Amino acid sequence: MLLAQISDTHIAPSGRRTYGFVPMAENLQKCVAHINTRPLRPDLVVLSGDVTNDFSRNEALRAKSILDGLDMPYVVIPGNHDDRDVLYDVFAGPACPGRVAGFICYTLDLGPLRLVALDSTRKGAAGGELCKTRRDWLEMQLAGNDKPVILALHHPPLACGVPESDEDGFLGAGELGEIVARHSNIERILCGHIHLHTHARWNGTVVTTAPSMGMPLDLDLTQARPSRFLIDAPAYLLHHWTGAGNLITHHVRVETLDGPYEFADREEAE
Repeated sequence: MLLAQISDTHIAPSGRRTYGFVPMAENLQKCVAHINTRPLRPDLVVLSGDVTNDFSRNEALRAKSILDGLDMPYVVIPGNHDDRDVLYDVFAGPACPGRVAGFICYTLDLGPLRLVALDSTRKGAAGGELCKTRRDWLEMQLAGNDKPVILALHHPPLACGVPESDEDGFLGAGELGEIVARHSNIERILCGHIHLHTHARWNGTVVTTAPSMGMPLDLDLTQARPSRFLIDAPAYLLHHWTGAGNLITHHVRVETLDGPYEFADREEAE
């Protein structure tokens, strides 16, 4: 089983670039083409939030027109730059297959795995939230399930040393941690939001955050100044569930590299 995770696409309206100069739509197109041409194609692509940049339907429609170019199924999860009602209206169907009391939450059985997609957005705020409605729903999805679970949401529920996690916060993170600690079959928590690729051990599982599609955070860790971003090649993650029952994550940059070369060729050159 192979899953691709893209995140924080921040698509601008048609005919425009994000913040006026960042080619995020072009980056997403490159990413889609790269995923489609992999020797081993993913079974599913997960977009873990901030599909749009300014909540608009035009942005969501533009994102959908690009994502529909994928040769395999994909699903979307809302982020703090998305309007969940707009997202559900535009993507409703296989790409956004469920809603609970207005929240975009759903589960998918993926052969040996179960994907649980959790809407972590908090209306009018940058940070995440787990309210009672979503907490009760999550408990129901985990009850009586023995399959390894991948829990996907936009906001990492722990402080990662950057304002996007530490200052934005996550209301209910402690309750989420208690739920996770009770379910040892939660293999991984997949998030976005911070525009960086990180891994952290948390309540008995691992939280992984995906890089953005070309706007990585300028990593500082002192938090002495406001966040800034860089412009870089787009990147995404590949999560490989092996026959041995391990989830192995690979970071993939979408750029033209020199190679590949056989190691034997290098030895002969030396």
